[in-house]
Amino acid sequence: MKKTLKILLIVVGVLVVLVLIVPFLIPVNQFRPTIEEKASAALGRKVELGNLSLSLISGSVSAESLSIGDDPKFSSGPFLTAKSMNVGVEMMPLIFSKKLNVTGVTIASPQVTLLHNSAGVWNYSSLGGAAAKAKQAHPEKSAGAANAADISIKKLTLSNGSIIAGSTNSEKRSTYDHVNVTASDVSITSKFPVTVTADLPGGGTFKLDGTLGPVDQTDTSLTPLDAKLNVSSLNLASTGLLDPSLGLGGLVDLESNLSSQGGEAQTKGTVKFSKALLVAGGSPAGVPVTVNFDTKYNLRKNAGVLNPSTLNIGSAVAHLNGTYSAAGEATVVNIKLDAKDMPAKDLEAFLPALGIHLPKGATLQAGTLSTDLNLTGPTNRLVTAGTVGLFNGVLANFDLGSKMSSVASLAGIKSGKDLNIEKLTSNLRMATDGLRADNFLAVVPTIGELTGAGTVDAKNALDFKMIATLSKEASSAASSGSAAGGAAGALGGLLGKVSGGGGGGCSTSSGLKVPFQIQGTTAEPKFIPDIGGVAADLFKSKLGCLGGSSAAGATKAQGQNPADAINALEGLFKKKKP
Repeated sequence: MKKTLKILLIVVGVLVVLVLIVPFLIPVNQFRPTIEEKASAALGRKVELGNLSLSLISGSVSAESLSIGDDPKFSSGPFLTAKSMNVGVEMMPLIFSKKLNVTGVTIASPQVTLLHNSAGVWNYSSLGGAAAKAKQAHPEKSAGAANAADISIKKLTLSNGSIIAGSTNSEKRSTYDHVNVTASDVSITSKFPVTVTADLPGGGTFKLDGTLGPVDQTDTSLTPLDAKLNVSSLNLASTGLLDPSLGLGGLVDLESNLSSQGGEAQTKGTVKFSKALLVAGGSPAGVPVTVNFDTKYNLRKNAGVLNPSTLNIGSAVAHLNGTYSAAGEATVVNIKLDAKDMPAKDLEAFLPALGIHLPKGATLQAGTLSTDLNLTGPTNRLVTAGTVGLFNGVLANFDLGSKMSSVASLAGIKSGKDLNIEKLTSNLRMATDGLRADNFLAVVPTIGELTGAGTVDAKNALDFKMIATLSKEASSAASSGSAAGGAAGALGGLLGKVSGGGGGGCSTSSGLKVPFQIQGTTAEPKFIPDIGGVAADLFKSKLGCLGGSSAAGATKAQGQNPADAINALEGLFKKKKP
């Protein structure tokens, strides 16, 4: 028994000595030129390794550093650098026949720089295709490349890396940290499984899980891919898709299936856009937007098509389709959005993202919204233009009549506690710096028609020039108002004199026209008399409808000088601006 134990101890001691001494006896650095040559031939890039060391315990060869050169068309610096690389090898063939059989490769803390040029071509496009291409084109002259193309790695791991992405014509870069890549049975000439995870700029996570390969011989970016893609809490302000200098942004969550074959990638899935802020002066939306999308993207042309897709805000549904191009620094889109009869109440919480804040205390209780919009331009300078319409709306807790009482000629109008809107339509143009509404028309049964145009700027300030065409009831109420009654009555009488009296020329059935301005903010609008507007617009329109000679004759018959009439009109609106 003692003899057996002694023998075992001797054997263990010998093995320990071998483990400690053999790595020094095997000149592992002699393999470095071979490894660099084969790796360079396989990747089509210059590969450099630091000093190599052998570990019998882990069965691996380690390199102190790793550097892979970039495509000289993009950069003179390295495409990839790493602090160390560990290559798993089969020990027995290495020790007894000095044959290197790779079982796995682990690259620690790699830093990869991804660049694309103005045509949308990436610097990794020429990576890895040289070996397979050379083997097929010149098998008799490319033994090194052919052998490299046949190399298979049982497991490839990149741990705790970073990716720096950008364009060759811009110094702006985005950094993705904690990048981890795992792949098995890796080969240039066959399909293999791969998983990629990363932290996104400004927060959020990224995960791709699927199969990749075989590597395309002409362009690595065209390599077939079939995977599931998940993105969580992507901050758009940090990606450059929206202009962060204007405070624009939002968070994106994405779940999709990605399939790329023959240079065409198809993606189907769902994207949720939360806390959206699309206009300077707005505030984050209180409700998310969900889009069920279907796209096809041509990798050679760097252009894609958005197939018919749906956009949901609560129960409100809109439809999307169009095209996009990613060839330049920013993605350029041309998307059409149309919607019919969306419940206005469901859209209320999203309006702040567009710089529209309802008056304090007011809520959209009813109504439907229809729209026909085009979204065009780079995503960081997107312009949205088209028509919008609100029908049978109810703006609860907003008494428009009392707000408009600051305009003398509109005093006395009663619109009620809640504002009923029969129709509100406008041509809309929304850019990152604000919103403009043209051909604005609101039909309010208790008041009449409100028409005009104006803007909401980056500070949410209103600047609208409007005309109220009062209904008979509203005109009557205005005439009976204490301070305004005299003004309204005098205005009506003056217009009657100007138009030649009673039933001639212009009918008075259209109601009294009163110009005014809307200033302040959407949350606190201020209605202000427009004295110049009364003199210039109202007087001209009243005379114009009589016809040139008739109007002149009427004016002369009444002994009324147009200048005197304008002065008289201005005198009716002496109330100071609040």
